[in-house]
Amino acid sequence: MLIMRHEDNHPSALLSERDLARRWRRSTRTLQRWRSAGYGAAYLVIGSSVYYRVADVLAFEARQRRDAGQPG
Repeated sequence: MLIMRHEDNHPSALLSERDLARRWRRSTRTLQRWRSAGYGAAYLVIGSSVYYRVADVLAFEARQRRDAGQPG
């Protein structure tokens, strides 16, 4: 898992596509496919670069959480 500095964990901090791919142990291509499919965390496009707000990543991760014994 990507270890972020304290200030990088601030909700308004940004993660690059590469940073998020490392955090989730996925390829950047997977993140690109997910964006095309409308899946994944909300993102920003600045110029030609894609960024993810830490707050959006944490919210997406929370929505993916499943309790033991919970269907699906």
